Amino acid sequence: MSTSDSSPPDRGVPDGGVPDGAPADGAAPDRRPLIALTWVWVGAPLAYGLYELVRKATQLFTG
Repeated sequence: MSTSDSSPPDRGVPDGGVPDGAPADGAAPDRRPLIALTWVWVGAPLAYGLYELVRKATQLFTG
């Protein structure tokens, strides 16, 4: 098997060199709002759960 017979695996980059879904100018899309929303989506229930845990643990150990 020669090196010309094997091709690199397809990584979702067309012949133009721009990944699928990326703007044509090469700039990556701004995902900061999505990341912030995801942190709030996970962090708010987590913070509330920790608050309730501390509150109920305090009741349990102090009577």
